Amino acid sequence: MTDKQHTISKRHTLKGVGLHTGVQVELTFCPAEINAGITFKRVDIEGQPVIPADVDFVSETARGTTLLKDGVQVSTVEHALAAAAGLQIDNLVIELNGPEVPILDGSAKLFIEGLIEAGIVEQDAAREYYELKTNFFFNDPSRDVEIIGVPGDSYRVKVMID
Repeated sequence: MTDKQHTISKRHTLKGVGLHTGVQVELTFCPAEINAGITFKRVDIEGQPVIPADVDFVSETARGTTLLKDGVQVSTVEHALAAAAGLQIDNLVIELNGPEVPILDGSAKLFIEGLIEAGIVEQDAAREYYELKTNFFFNDPSRDVEIIGVPGDSYRVKVMID
């Protein structure tokens, strides 16, 4: 891991169909400012509302992850977000002209290739880290979610879906 934040150097567009909606969608990765985080921008809606890629905006997790803010949603965000996380991109705007991220080949591969083609650039700001010191447990029965965090020497995620 590096100690600096990262974004991309230029816009990069991918086109495909939403897995659950069947809608043809254009997704454009765009550079973002320092400390902006990752956001989804619905360019097909008046005012182009922005939805942060933040767990507080997760509204649905059945068959995909949906983010919802102020009545506007974007669905099936997990592969695009996995690509950004895997490439250690901290700041990114993901523009969409539809309600769902395109499925492409069903993996994060084409998202990764698109982000690499856009050029990953270091920004002049330190990246913040959160280090677990002890185990933690979280359970939200209303969302049927359980999370267990365990300290480790490296970043590692294991996900189980029941």
